[in-house]
Amino acid sequence: MPKQKTHSGAKKRFKITGSGKIMKQQSGMRHNLESKSTDRKRRLNQEVVIAPADTKAIKKLLGK
Repeated sequence: MPKQKTHSGAKKRFKITGSGKIMKQQSGMRHNLESKSTDRKRRLNQEVVIAPADTKAIKKLLGK
C-alpha cells in the first residue's frame, strides 16, 4: 500500500510541538493594522494551540 502524502497546505500552516500539541498562527495580521491597537497586534502575533476537536483531522493531514 502506498504511503500517505502530507497535505502541502497543512504543512505550511501547522507545526507539532515536542509534546504533540498542534500550533497555528492567528488570523488578523494581514491588513488594517493602523486601526488595531498595539496590544491587539502583539496578541495576534503569537501562535496558539489548535482546538482539541480539530486535532485529529489536522494530524491526519500532516500524516502523523
